[in-house]
Amino acid sequence: MRVLAALSGGVDSAVAAARAVDAGHDVVGVHMALSRSRAQHRSGSRGCCSIEDASDARRAADVLGIPYYVWDLSAEFTETVVADFVAEYAAGRTPNPCVRCNEHIKFAALLDRGLALGFDAVATGHYARLVEGAAGPQLHRAVDAAKDQSYVLAVMGPDRLARALFPLGDAPSKDAVRAEAAARGLSVSAKPDSYDICFVADGDTQGFLRAHLGSRPGEVVDAGGTVLGTHDGAYAYTVGQRKGLGLDRPAPDGRPRYVLGVDTAANRVVVGPSELLSVRDVVGHAVVWLASDAPCMAPTRVLVQVRAHGEAVPALVVRDGERLLVRLDAPLRGLAPGQSLVVYGAGSDSAAAADDATDAGPDPSDRVLGQATIAVAGSGAASEVERGLGVGAPA
Repeated sequence: MRVLAALSGGVDSAVAAARAVDAGHDVVGVHMALSRSRAQHRSGSRGCCSIEDASDARRAADVLGIPYYVWDLSAEFTETVVADFVAEYAAGRTPNPCVRCNEHIKFAALLDRGLALGFDAVATGHYARLVEGAAGPQLHRAVDAAKDQSYVLAVMGPDRLARALFPLGDAPSKDAVRAEAAARGLSVSAKPDSYDICFVADGDTQGFLRAHLGSRPGEVVDAGGTVLGTHDGAYAYTVGQRKGLGLDRPAPDGRPRYVLGVDTAANRVVVGPSELLSVRDVVGHAVVWLASDAPCMAPTRVLVQVRAHGEAVPALVVRDGERLLVRLDAPLRGLAPGQSLVVYGAGSDSAAAADDATDAGPDPSDRVLGQATIAVAGSGAASEVERGLGVGAPA
């Protein structure tokens, strides 16, 4: 196959490209320039897409003996990922920019341009596995659970999944990948990983949002509406947040307060005790389904994960048109509108396990079935979930 290898300038993408070459593919490396004002150097593990990163990607391509190009996708990145990030916070939701980048850039803008140039697939350094099933390729968790990135890939859809390669899916650990890079003579073998939000290089998310959305003073209130303090912009808060509330007096019982909700229409931030963060009912929208053999049109036992590095927990779900209705077996804290909710198989009792249920096959609970974006969580979702699943209110 003709494979376009996305080279970020980091160790994962370099080793992934090397493995694609080893597999006999005709590989071309491409570095995506995503920032309109790229810095000369990264700041440790913060940021990405610097001129230094492009140079590291070029050196990796030279070692591998593959052609190398830099593609300017900064306009697409700004218009989709960055704009979505700002708009979601402005609406009181909590987006995941890595999910949006995979959806709009790596497996849309990059892949579409590659297909137009005659490439068959895009290879990236994501930690995830592709398993061939009866209905086509399936997305599974990586062997290294600590590095698994299937959560942020679930949004790509079946057509784009069929055009993806994840050569690091079977890597036993990040240390093993670094050792492999060193053995191959790749100078990025010891380069720090990138963390945080790549386009907020200094880590100051509130400052970034304030620069885009301006000052919008409002009230911080408790669940009963009593004014406790003020804020400079409700958009800077997210459900579950404890620090940075700016309250000058403790709760009457002395316990910490957390953000319970963000009402951008009223420009209010609602705070309260931690137990009010716990929810069992979720309504998701913008559903993307990867498993054609497990559409969940009837109530189905699954596992769901609501954070990139969170634990997958048991739940009952049903797809209701363009919505996903979810009843968690046990409450989770701090679910916010805008978060991705990813659905995994639940073992041999899951419909998703139909063509996986063999002793030698992959664990069905590692398979991604689909994902949705949380629209409503908690009491506001309960009645819809009860009707859709045909179950009573949780105990």
